[in-house]
Amino acid sequence: MAQKCGVHLSTVSRVLNRKEGYAISEEVADKIRKAAAELGYKTNPFAYSLRVNRSFTVGVLVPDLSNPVFPPIIRGIEHRLAHSGYTAFLGDTDNKVEEEHRIIERMKGRQTDGLILATAHRSDDLIKTCIAEGYHVVLINRSVEDTAVASVINDDAAGIEMAVRHLLELGHRQIAHVAGPQEISTGYQRYLAFLDVMRKQGLEPDEELVAFCHAYSEDEGKLALTRIFESGKRFTAVVAANDLLALGCYDAIEQQGLTCPDDISVTGYNDMPFANKFKPPLTTIHIPLYQMGERAAEAVLTMIQGPLSQPQKITVHPELVLRGSTGPRG
Repeated sequence: MAQKCGVHLSTVSRVLNRKEGYAISEEVADKIRKAAAELGYKTNPFAYSLRVNRSFTVGVLVPDLSNPVFPPIIRGIEHRLAHSGYTAFLGDTDNKVEEEHRIIERMKGRQTDGLILATAHRSDDLIKTCIAEGYHVVLINRSVEDTAVASVINDDAAGIEMAVRHLLELGHRQIAHVAGPQEISTGYQRYLAFLDVMRKQGLEPDEELVAFCHAYSEDEGKLALTRIFESGKRFTAVVAANDLLALGCYDAIEQQGLTCPDDISVTGYNDMPFANKFKPPLTTIHIPLYQMGERAAEAVLTMIQGPLSQPQKITVHPELVLRGSTGPRG
């Protein structure tokens, strides 16, 4: 085939095995692929992986595949990996630590070349162990506090500030916060950001208007806002730490015989798929989920192909999306 195309054998190998980082024109690459098709040539990925000591798989771990946030992230990861000849090996922990350990051991057993983890806790011994064992690890959506590890996250503080400032501009002053799990960076950082921006605006947060959730779910959001209602404290708006919690806030507001946004405005976070289909459509903080997946895949591929001295830490910027769940203070 190399002779037929007038190129070196190594060039054929680089094209058919999708090796990146080499200056091969698209014209030459297309010529090689056409010749391979005409000859009925197919690569043997198993033999090639043995030769180069790589499995060409990357383990991807998420905490809850039913959460609409994660499918766009996974699509971004899979599409970018496929472009370089890699395959994602997906695992869902169902928010269970023991399941996380079990799946990662399976991924190690399959000799995955890297790990992309959306399951990190602020203090996470499992991640420390993986890094100590030499695995290429990239965190996505969440971060850890005490370990040098590559990550792709969004600017939680900036997003919450956008949400709070929007409500303040609408005249709201009694603002509640339905906070995410505090052992997870997103829940903790968004809670701290809420306190910080309120204080910057001269408003001391009322601890009775803050309720913490054990998980990012609609049920937890409903329970949390119900506890705030039961405190008897007046409020006219809610900043929820993610869209599922915001959806639960809708349920609690309806249960009280109130309406959103006429009685209480609600903001979410993530702009998950179908947030624009909520009733009312949800004002939320948009983060580029698909692009985050792509960038996490790029980061792990960079580590696999030539480890960097310092882990990449990538922060994407959120945007406020205005919809029907927020309105002027009644």
